Amino acid sequence: MLKFDRRLISHLDWLLLLLTLMLLGIGVMAVYSATYQSGHRLSPWATRQLSWAALGLIGMFAAFAIDYRRLENWAYVLYGLSLVLLVLVPVLGSSGGGARRWIGLGFFSVQPSELAKVTLLLVLARDFHRYAPPQGYSLRELIYPAILVAIPAGLVLAEPNLGTAMVLGLLFVSLVFAAGVRLRSFTLAALAGGGVLPLLWHHMKPYQKQRVLSFLNPDSDPLGAGYHMIQSKITVGSGMLWGKGFLQGTQNRLDFLPEKHTDFVFAVVAEEWGFIGTLVLLALYCALLMRLLVIAGKARDRFSALVAVGVAIIVFWQLLINIGMNLGMLPVVGVPLPLLSYGGSSLLTVLIALGLALNVSTRRLLF
Repeated sequence: MLKFDRRLISHLDWLLLLLTLMLLGIGVMAVYSATYQSGHRLSPWATRQLSWAALGLIGMFAAFAIDYRRLENWAYVLYGLSLVLLVLVPVLGSSGGGARRWIGLGFFSVQPSELAKVTLLLVLARDFHRYAPPQGYSLRELIYPAILVAIPAGLVLAEPNLGTAMVLGLLFVSLVFAAGVRLRSFTLAALAGGGVLPLLWHHMKPYQKQRVLSFLNPDSDPLGAGYHMIQSKITVGSGMLWGKGFLQGTQNRLDFLPEKHTDFVFAVVAEEWGFIGTLVLLALYCALLMRLLVIAGKARDRFSALVAVGVAIIVFWQLLINIGMNLGMLPVVGVPLPLLSYGGSSLLTVLIALGLALNVSTRRLLF
């Protein structure tokens, strides 16, 4: 039986917890606004988001309570379990939006590809901690970690889920850079990655290719593949400086904006709270990322430092890709906005990851 050390409460990183709760609260408000129906207090989406937020906070506490040194020892077990779930998706998974990504667990469904982000982070941090060449990693030394990434990324890509597969790849590249890699090896790896792009394009689904092409020229299909991007940019721009007010967004209320509670929740916030409101939101995200990097800098060992950096990497890339989608600067690939977008597995995963960062921050004062 696991024992909880009460000293952890006195050393808790309250700033990280406060920033997390503030963004989580903004996310619940955004989902409520995006799915608001006149005459109804809470939509089913808002109710489910509150339920997932509560479950995610429990997961966050669990990730905080278990000593991260134990998690290092369990990293491969957790990684193996996530692979088993990914393999079961084509067999037991349920379909939605043209993809099979979820496994039903009675009253709710989970998306194993989201949970794979955390397990992959743990196993990579473990390996980079236990083997750290003083001159940095060579290309040959990165083959094994690359295989660890390629297996779940390939399973996720087959669902198909291009956005999550991209995040897994970016997590690996960024974590390698943080762990220390020889410049020559990094350059060769980048060239090799560029050579894989044609192969990736060949295996993409037709609708995914159309999304990329519509990003390059949205007006070529304004009522089809380019519709999401065009309406998102209109919604963001309509907020102007101060926004239209909570529940007052016309693009949102009149249902011009598609997927407004998931991929395009940032556009809902921008329309209602304007440029000033989005600046405040981005300031909160920047504060969260800076706090994670401070935690990594003060960590007591390499494994915990890499875990904290990895959590920052996951949040950063999802933030960048999602806002890029909303502003028409990146193709629409279905990456949720951390802590804001509707989606149980995504919310649960981010909160568990932030629980790991709390774990690292708190226990450095106890060892």
